[in-house]
Amino acid sequence: MLLKQTNHSLGIKELHNDDYEVEIVGNFLLIHSVPYLNAKKELVYGTLVSNVSTPSPNTHVVYFIGETPCGIDGRPMSQLINNSQRQDLGNGIIIDHLFSHKPNPMYPTYYEKMTTYVNILSGQAQHYFPEATARTGRVIDSKQEDSVLHYTDTNSSRAEVDAINEKLSGLKIGIIGLGGTGSYILDKVAKTLVGEIHLFDGDKFKQHNAFRAPGATTKERIDLNTFKVEYFKEVYSQMHKNIISHAVYINETNLGLLNSLDFVFISIDVGEIKKMIFRKLENLNIPFIDCGLGIEREGNELMGIVRTTLSTPDKREHVYNGLVSFSNGKDDDYKTNIQIADLNDLNAIFAVIKWKKYYGFFNDQRLEHDSNYSVNVNTVFNNET
Repeated sequence: MLLKQTNHSLGIKELHNDDYEVEIVGNFLLIHSVPYLNAKKELVYGTLVSNVSTPSPNTHVVYFIGETPCGIDGRPMSQLINNSQRQDLGNGIIIDHLFSHKPNPMYPTYYEKMTTYVNILSGQAQHYFPEATARTGRVIDSKQEDSVLHYTDTNSSRAEVDAINEKLSGLKIGIIGLGGTGSYILDKVAKTLVGEIHLFDGDKFKQHNAFRAPGATTKERIDLNTFKVEYFKEVYSQMHKNIISHAVYINETNLGLLNSLDFVFISIDVGEIKKMIFRKLENLNIPFIDCGLGIEREGNELMGIVRTTLSTPDKREHVYNGLVSFSNGKDDDYKTNIQIADLNDLNAIFAVIKWKKYYGFFNDQRLEHDSNYSVNVNTVFNNET
């Protein structure tokens, strides 16, 4: 039984949201770090275990891993303990006790069932240790074999948008260019359920990159002089399992690397290569977003423009009608040497939002394929609808 299947019907989502240490192993729900008293009236911690093979509880009993729980008098809680016999439930779960606290009517969800037992145990512990709590907020690594994340996305379950998140599930995403904008795109895409994230960049991660990339890094890490794609893979593989690095510049010799992708973000400023990539993706019927960032000096201040251009199998030619420049020279308004992290991030945000609109994550009433945000007038312009 996968956690994503049980979140809505069993009350497990609420346990996550209340900061309990929740784990699903096979058909069993485990709540870790439950405080209780042992025979010496010491504060110790155990694990509650319940079968969750049915949509709602069909039995009132739970298992317990730990010492014999005692009341404030140091005597075993005989009113709770049905038997104390070590038992192997499979999946590495070995329990020590069986508890029985029968309600009338039956517990409506596993939230009520598990929190009832938590409160019975922790209530005794709190007599001597008032701060004792099972709501630790610690994250239990996801055991889902098919999950692309190393731990459960409790943020989405709190907001009840798990079903919406599934719209992005399994997509193979490419990010071409891991300079300022591309790295911020990765930062956001890595927090979704996409199946794979392919990174393409042949440049090394240098000191100046650290000032226009998300997060922070150490001087020692910069001094390793690794490829950008390897550095960012190392960082974001802590969250997402399937980040694939390609330490190459995309050119006519390796365009085949794009063949299996479902969607591509492009954040490079070499016009000739960009047009080649466009044509390749068009031939493959792959939708893509091209990002543009232009920053210029105006006296002692900076002016900036952020462009987001979407190309889909249903609409392609607009990218060749002056919206995107394929120049490598100074006449390209979006090609300057100035990079500012704020606008790199904003460029990525507009691109990711548009990508999510395309897949129905966000509502899209304008269906624009190109937009520009101008910093100095604080306005978004839809140049083509």
